[in-house]
Amino acid sequence: MPVLLLLLFSTALSIGMGIVILVIRRAQRQEFSSKPNQQSPPLSPAERSFYFRRPSCWLAIKSRNLSSVQSAFGLHNPKPCSWLEGLSAEPKLFIAPPVKGWVLVLGSGLPDPSDDVDACFRFVLELSRKLGHVQLFCANRVLHHHAWVRAQRGKVVRAYAWAGRTLWQQGKLTSAEKDLSLKCFDYAAPSEPVSFDQEDVISSNLEKIPLLAARWSLDPAHIEARFFEADRGIAGEPSWRF
Repeated sequence: MPVLLLLLFSTALSIGMGIVILVIRRAQRQEFSSKPNQQSPPLSPAERSFYFRRPSCWLAIKSRNLSSVQSAFGLHNPKPCSWLEGLSAEPKLFIAPPVKGWVLVLGSGLPDPSDDVDACFRFVLELSRKLGHVQLFCANRVLHHHAWVRAQRGKVVRAYAWAGRTLWQQGKLTSAEKDLSLKCFDYAAPSEPVSFDQEDVISSNLEKIPLLAARWSLDPAHIEARFFEADRGIAGEPSWRF
């Protein structure tokens, strides 16, 4: 009987302490939110990892001018927002603040070569005419569709896109592609179903796209925290029809 009473007392004490801790934390949050000029606390590495998973499709634009990139896209209903807001709200387009001389653009409003390769070609070409150096990366881990494109001054200098077959093959292999042993099928290569050897090549290409992006410009999933928590970008809806 004494042991049972002691066990009940310990359980009640634990529950009481838990309630007290919850009340104190709620009061701290309310106090923090009541201060008008208080900045949000920095994100932990785990929170950054949760909110900033590598997108399946993104642009890298050689620029430090956020306004010029916004103007080139002609965003509808633009609004300033942080990295966290731009990623968690899933806007049609999120133009991120410049990082090391590059502006990343993410969102469902970007064209995917596997949907319409001609529309994607026109999009990259027009954007490059306006902004100069433009890169596009796509990596669909479910379907294994992938693409990488680099355009400069209104000319596509290198492009490869695969979606069950080669959709786009333009320009010579760059040194970065050679170093990473990326393999590109010819237009005449057989379409699905692919062989086991081809599956290995396709999977390898898919995994190496972030490495290629890091060589050419930036890997979105490896941006330093000081950039991630700094300036604000712009979110909105694209005005272009692909």
